[in-house]
Amino acid sequence: MKVAYYPGCSLHATAKEYDQSVKAVSSALGIELKELDDWACCGATAAHSTNFKLSVALPARDLISAEKDGLDVMVPCAACFNRFKSAQHHLKGDAELRKEVEKVVGKPYKGTAVIRNPIDIIANDIGLDILKSKVRKPLAGLKPVAYYGCLLLRPPEVCTFDNYENPVLLDKIMAALGADVKPWSYKTDCCGGSLSISRAEIVIKMADKLMTMAREAGANCIAVACPLCMANLDFRASAGVRIPVYYFTELIGIALGLPGTKDWLKLHNIESVSLMSSLSLV
Repeated sequence: MKVAYYPGCSLHATAKEYDQSVKAVSSALGIELKELDDWACCGATAAHSTNFKLSVALPARDLISAEKDGLDVMVPCAACFNRFKSAQHHLKGDAELRKEVEKVVGKPYKGTAVIRNPIDIIANDIGLDILKSKVRKPLAGLKPVAYYGCLLLRPPEVCTFDNYENPVLLDKIMAALGADVKPWSYKTDCCGGSLSISRAEIVIKMADKLMTMAREAGANCIAVACPLCMANLDFRASAGVRIPVYYFTELIGIALGLPGTKDWLKLHNIESVSLMSSLSLV
């Protein structure tokens, strides 16, 4: 299958291992990525808190770019995914806003682009059976908890992604890779992403709670799909409660035996290679 690809700012900077692993995994699973032409920042975290119309116009510009190719849009970053879905929601329900945004962007908005996260595409389009058939290194001994965070799921009427109270797609992907996925009650709790710089002391408490609860659930790592969640858990959690945090695409890449996986893990703040080495996975 072929999809438009919107990496967003984080995947070209602090989350470049996410970008690299998404591209490697997509290639291995037969997903052709066409990066959006001349894409721009979606305004995540900043625009919607300062200027509502800007927060809609920024992702609308990228959605208009996607519409010309008639492809679904893969948006790996949960924050970007949320801003795209929010913009689409507002433009659909407000004709006057749509006219204003079209005037700002200088092009018509059709509302035809389908915004999707790679979790959804891999689980529902590629399918768990095909994913499982491609596993070369089952993740035996790996005990992750799946952490979805806020932005993929809320508000549910806007994001329309999995069950917003108890999402399961990421859990199912991890299980298909051979991991011993641990159930826990914190998979959708907030990590404090928007407070990471302004109120770091609050974020440390939130990250520590998530780490502690993951450990109590019997996990030896956390699987994430959001650069903000990764940043908070990987950098803010206190030393005494830390366990490794991995992008779910990194774990897929390891299970599929793709080259370069160890290089991705070296970009993490919390040391993440030793666990994989102890399980003979890298």
